Amino acid sequence: MSYAIEMRQIRKEFPGIVANDNITLQVEDGEIHALFGENGAGKSTLMNVLFGLYQPDRGEIYVHGEKAVIHDPNDATRLGIGMVHQHFMLIDKFTVAENIVLGREPKKNGVLDMKEAVKVVRELSEKYGLDVDPEKKVEEITVGMQQRVEILKTLYRGSDILIFDEPTAVLTPIEIQELIEIMKRLVHEGKSIILITHKLKEIFECCDRATVIRRGKNIDTVKISDTNPTELASMMVGRKVHVQVNDAPYNPQGKVLEIEHLNVADARKVEVIKDLNLTVHGGEILGIAGVDGNGQTELIEAIAGLRKTKSGTIKLNNQDVTNQRTRKMIEAGLGYIPEDRQKHGLVLDFSIAENMVLQTYYQKPYAQMGILQNKVIAKKAKKLIQEFDVRTPSEKTHARALSGGNQQKVIVAREVDRSPQLLIAAQPTRGLDVGAIEFIHGKLIEEKKKGKAVLLVSFELDEILHLSDRIAVIYEGYIIDIVSPKETNENELGLLMAGRKKGGSEA
Repeated sequence: MSYAIEMRQIRKEFPGIVANDNITLQVEDGEIHALFGENGAGKSTLMNVLFGLYQPDRGEIYVHGEKAVIHDPNDATRLGIGMVHQHFMLIDKFTVAENIVLGREPKKNGVLDMKEAVKVVRELSEKYGLDVDPEKKVEEITVGMQQRVEILKTLYRGSDILIFDEPTAVLTPIEIQELIEIMKRLVHEGKSIILITHKLKEIFECCDRATVIRRGKNIDTVKISDTNPTELASMMVGRKVHVQVNDAPYNPQGKVLEIEHLNVADARKVEVIKDLNLTVHGGEILGIAGVDGNGQTELIEAIAGLRKTKSGTIKLNNQDVTNQRTRKMIEAGLGYIPEDRQKHGLVLDFSIAENMVLQTYYQKPYAQMGILQNKVIAKKAKKLIQEFDVRTPSEKTHARALSGGNQQKVIVAREVDRSPQLLIAAQPTRGLDVGAIEFIHGKLIEEKKKGKAVLLVSFELDEILHLSDRIAVIYEGYIIDIVSPKETNENELGLLMAGRKKGGSEA
């Protein structure tokens, strides 16, 4: 049988680790094929080999039945292979059209023909139902739209085999559904898709088959119609996975976080948090539910000391911390898992060990008389790496070298280990596999049981419903309702998130 893509016995090693251990992948024409595995299982490495970003140490690649040698992405592009990366490769200051045609610009009299570029991109956008404005700058469009630009980049270059690397990690639920429909349309148009993911729900919504890899090895390739989520999750992690539910008694203690009449502006000086009042108690997980862009980012950045407030007060343990610097907030008892792990969670060119002590490096036992105690820091990092199952050759490895999910584990390990009085968890399981999600959810519940306050911000309604003791719904910068997860459901939350209060009235 001839496959769209066949990778035979691919082996790829890095210092201290075998990322791909003789993996075989066979993708049929016109299918959506899931590449499914834990964080650090070797999924992205295998696709980087296919796209020419890495060279395999051993193995063969066939494209439409013909043996292929792929030295670099240009070779992959010539063979009709395109890749939509997890972290977008776009130039913010360029327009959509400029980003899409970059490197293959239509020219007139030797210079870029901008009118032709806009025309081509608009036609391509309409053909595949990817509604984007070619003349808008990338910095002016949503994350979901930026992803469409990445897809259009591959289609403009004539790709008929598309690799999607964790494409839903930064998307809202609505954008995820839109992406699934786009992928189905692309397959209907004759494309073949490889979907790198560890989200079971998406696999069962759109995939035909799945290849499961664990710790760099092939486990199995199965038809989605012949399996179920429990079986597939067990294949991925090698054991049965349980959904963590916050079933600990709800006995709220004293007020840990008090926000009164808070007003915060965004980068454009537009007020996005408006007269907001919120309280989080010890022994409580308070979930914030809302469609992306309704002020969640500005709210948590104001609490964390990363954004100035216009007015109102923020109190932590009865201490007014409004507009305090982040270090002061941390010393006052704040822990913070940011929604953007690379921009705000890690120093990518620091080692894992250095990242593990970013907030505490100047304190004993990590520093003595102003001198870092590297052996103590390394010992602490090794303990957390083992406890949180961070897949890495060493604590000396740079954070940049880790997979996205393992980067997230480093941040969660650092913040949870300090057991702060208030833990802000913004998208804490973004990019994590089901086994890691189970573990992180358990850690958040443990913090609640210790009497700590947890402020959970997530676009995953399942996560909000399973973990929260109370759910605050944010809409256009206001908290429009606070509900109990036991007395609501996804449909009611969806209506509230869209601005409809109980009884059907608009907020």
